[in-house]
Amino acid sequence: MTGYGASPSESHFASVRGVTLPVLIAPSVLPADFSKIGEEVRALDEAGVDIIQWDVMDGQFVPNLTFGPDVIASARSYSTKPFEAHLMVLTPDVMAQRYVEAGCQRLIVHAEACTHLHRTLENIRGMGATAAVALNPHTPASTIENVLDLVDMVLVMTVNPGFGGQSYIKTMEPKIRQVRDMITARGLGDSVHVEVDGGISPTTIAGAAKAGANVLIAGSALYRDPKGLAHAVTELRALATAAFTA
Repeated sequence: MTGYGASPSESHFASVRGVTLPVLIAPSVLPADFSKIGEEVRALDEAGVDIIQWDVMDGQFVPNLTFGPDVIASARSYSTKPFEAHLMVLTPDVMAQRYVEAGCQRLIVHAEACTHLHRTLENIRGMGATAAVALNPHTPASTIENVLDLVDMVLVMTVNPGFGGQSYIKTMEPKIRQVRDMITARGLGDSVHVEVDGGISPTTIAGAAKAGANVLIAGSALYRDPKGLAHAVTELRALATAAFTA
């Protein structure tokens, strides 16, 4: 991944509308067994995931509480894969440094939570992490048009944030396409990724990838695959790659 962690194998790369990017599978740790979080992270690593995402919730921006930085730091040694923290919080500027220190190479902040989004993204970059911005389903793509030069990824939420196991909102696919086209029009197509999060499964991943997403977050779909995590990762990557190149 550009500027972020180890390079994926060449087989992960695909091209869409003249843009060549890796197709990456990133599990959410949210459905894992929290009583053995280190072992759960190791299992995801061994299953062949590309990134491990931590859904950080504060009980205010979203109605749930999840991972503090100490929990993430305790799991860092169990995987060599990049960690990213999806900060679903009201005060990302206050909390960001702790998550970088915990071992997260990328921080994702919500446009809706940042009074001065440009400043927040610059601050994260100044901490030595890469910065990304997330959009809730109701938030238009145009909201982040003027900060694309500060991010290496845009996350389009395909559920309302706060809980795992929600149903994929298919009507977000035009927004995914709009974000991808906006990035390409700015000449950033080979350096800014588009990620989707929410309801990704074997039945929904193709629609998101065809719209232009190359980083796919999966949670419940990975853990409920009767053939195991490795099979789920392989299947999702194959489906996404085929759709991304269509």
